[in-house]
Amino acid sequence: MALFTRKSTAATPTTVTEAPAVDPALAALTGVYTIDPAHSSIGFTVRHAMVTNVRGSFGEHEGTLTLDGTDPANSSAAIDVKIASVDTGIADRDGHLVSGDFFDAEKFPLMTFRSTRAEQLGGEAYRVTGDLTIKDVTRPLSIDLEFNGSATDVYGNERVGFEGSADILRSDWGLTWNAALETGGVMVSDKVKLNFDISAIKAAPQA
Repeated sequence: MALFTRKSTAATPTTVTEAPAVDPALAALTGVYTIDPAHSSIGFTVRHAMVTNVRGSFGEHEGTLTLDGTDPANSSAAIDVKIASVDTGIADRDGHLVSGDFFDAEKFPLMTFRSTRAEQLGGEAYRVTGDLTIKDVTRPLSIDLEFNGSATDVYGNERVGFEGSADILRSDWGLTWNAALETGGVMVSDKVKLNFDISAIKAAPQA
């Protein structure tokens, strides 16, 4: 079940077609959702020493999704990630990441994303484009997402789920620290894959 209905193909000049009927099940998903950090993950994967991948995540984040079940252009997302919550499983490495060599978390405590556009690519696939801010640099970012569906949990919460990823060059956001290897290459790849696995809870209607 697609979250957003597809646009109909263009009609011939001599033909008039009616807009497709809105699926009530999709329309019912329209609303504001709060990301559930206990059941969501925002992380990254980066090549280390040219031979293996290091994976990390940010344990503290919050955000909202505003979904329109009839028109994806009216949907939006806003996410704030606390940089100091980075966790790669190695305390010394985490300490280096939050230092001035990388994120400089004391001066720039948040990484933020604010969407500017949402579109359906086909089936359950979507793309959300917006502004990603890391440190004092804001650049456009497109995130490809898969809609995993909706459900009512055992506590009566209406949930939606998405997962997806985006590739970035960390140097585009001023994250340039590196070290050369004796065998050639560098310690940390410039290319980073951002990973998103989101569960969000629908807010109760305003009285």
